[in-house]
Amino acid sequence: MSEHAQHAEHSGHHPNYRNIYLALLALLVVSVVGPRFGIVWLTLATAFGIALIKATLVVQNFMHLKWERQLVGWFLAGALLLMFLMFAGVAPDVMSHEGANWENMAAREVIERGIPLPVEEEAEGAEAVVH
Repeated sequence: MSEHAQHAEHSGHHPNYRNIYLALLALLVVSVVGPRFGIVWLTLATAFGIALIKATLVVQNFMHLKWERQLVGWFLAGALLLMFLMFAGVAPDVMSHEGANWENMAAREVIERGIPLPVEEEAEGAEAVVH
């Protein structure tokens, strides 16, 4: 085994940053030239597709998340756990109109009154009935 192969085996795989830079530069050119064709759906699909590809390249190679999948998984699981704990902590108060020592009379009145239609929709509905 050559010395270079042994060094690569021990140090892990490192990306060729020049090639990544050139790929990002080419994608930038495509995203700038794309709207010149004037096709809206193609422009949107290209813009979001290229943005996703560029973000993936940057995250995986420059932020080194390509090699830290397990750590990312733990961060994601922790964030989701904290989000569910936050929801479980506030949901009983937010989703109800009364508690042990309080009552939200304004919310109760709005629900009892219902949601009124905007003036424009009421006028259109009345015209439809008349015709």
